[in-house]
Amino acid sequence: MRKAKPRKRQVLPDPVYNDVSVTKFVNHMMYDGKKNLSFEIFYKALEIVKNKLANEEKSPLEIWKTALENITPQVEVKTRRIGGANFQVPTEIRAERKESISMKNMILFARKRGGKTMADKLSAEIMDAYNQQGGAFKRKEDMHRMAEANRAFAHFRF
Repeated sequence: MRKAKPRKRQVLPDPVYNDVSVTKFVNHMMYDGKKNLSFEIFYKALEIVKNKLANEEKSPLEIWKTALENITPQVEVKTRRIGGANFQVPTEIRAERKESISMKNMILFARKRGGKTMADKLSAEIMDAYNQQGGAFKRKEDMHRMAEANRAFAHFRF
């Protein structure tokens, strides 16, 4: 846009936990505007997590938030063309983008998983991310490894 920056849309908190990040997660997970179905899947997944990790002192929502923190990348590499050569330049990630990337990765790797229902797959991915393993955690580790390998080009940051 040439003129004013677009205004940020206000996201309403979810009905059960009264948390905005839950609504953002459900919005990422939603297909064809079917938000109620996405909420049902999410809440069912948290119920499964609650049953499987019954010995934890944390609530299922806290487990989910910890899992999201575990798969949130701090740096990423962006391609920059300088003097006819392309360099992978490591850059810090903005807070909103960090949150969005972690949510999208969790949903992506949950969908790729084997399992009966999406709630089962999502709960398994949440538990794996909480225990610092699984596909989404591996993606974060790979991003950090790439940034570390290309640290020499960090002075090309813009």
